[in-house]
Amino acid sequence: MMPPRFPLGIFPTPLLEAPRLAKALGGPRIFIKRDDMTGFGFGGNKVRGLEFYLADALAKDADVIVTGAGPQSNHVRATAAAARVAGLEVVAVIHDSRPADTQGNLLLDELLGAQIRFTNNPDRALVDSRIGEVADELRRAGRRPYVIPRGGASALGALGYIEFVRELGLQLQALGVAPTRLVLATGSCGTQAGILAGAKIYGAPYRVFGVTVSRPVEECVGRIARIAGEAARLAGSDIEIAANDVVVRDGFIGPGYGIPTPECAETIRLVARTEGLFLDPTYTGKGMAGLLAEIRAGGIAPNETIVFLHTGGEPGLFAHSEIKDLTS
Repeated sequence: MMPPRFPLGIFPTPLLEAPRLAKALGGPRIFIKRDDMTGFGFGGNKVRGLEFYLADALAKDADVIVTGAGPQSNHVRATAAAARVAGLEVVAVIHDSRPADTQGNLLLDELLGAQIRFTNNPDRALVDSRIGEVADELRRAGRRPYVIPRGGASALGALGYIEFVRELGLQLQALGVAPTRLVLATGSCGTQAGILAGAKIYGAPYRVFGVTVSRPVEECVGRIARIAGEAARLAGSDIEIAANDVVVRDGFIGPGYGIPTPECAETIRLVARTEGLFLDPTYTGKGMAGLLAEIRAGGIAPNETIVFLHTGGEPGLFAHSEIKDLTS
């Protein structure tokens, strides 16, 4: 039995075919699962996991959420919005220093009243220890903090994507479609872990194919296998997740996490001009660039059917005007 949820999202999210994009690529058939339309706080994949986190926080009588990520974090923005609906405050630890301009997700964080603590250090791993320090500080002040890990990646957060697999399965069945791969951008690894666990539990017909946008492949594989196994057990399943069950492709991070690349910019333009659909420069733009490269290299046959998971993040576009000038 799944743990309780605090309702936030609007589900199921749409599953739409992208025929003009497929035609531009010469096949295969492509469907896009629109989790940018989860319908809360500008949507995105983080909403599914936050339903479980918020229920747990309220059950533990928390009065403030402590979490963290980067300056343009979709996770922090969605967490701040979710916390407000649940009547909680938010403190977010953000790596690096405050940008010169408050744009995109950071602007939304501040509109939501999140208390932002910058680390003034580019080391993203430093966020993890600072989250714990902030939680301790709040406890000493008499507060009741609830900690959500950086990016929301844990077994509890991944439960939302076990449920996603069941939802997607019903949509595919209604369409009479059996895809060979589900492709997504992989960052903190919780989403891919949940989908992998769900695919095993529900016997999904597709292989889960991640494109890393932030971490080395070896680190992704280990984190995904561990979180997937923990999430499956939390959901009451005894399935086994092995490292060779995890597929993650490298080569699309570029100069670093959150920095747009020419391939990413080209992909954002192509999807916008074929499907009128916006991708973001941190996650979905790089994830879709990985899918396009695989198709163009012949690694995916024209007669295959692919599902691409749109994890949201469009507000980040407004903080990266430089993508209009990037070319491959």
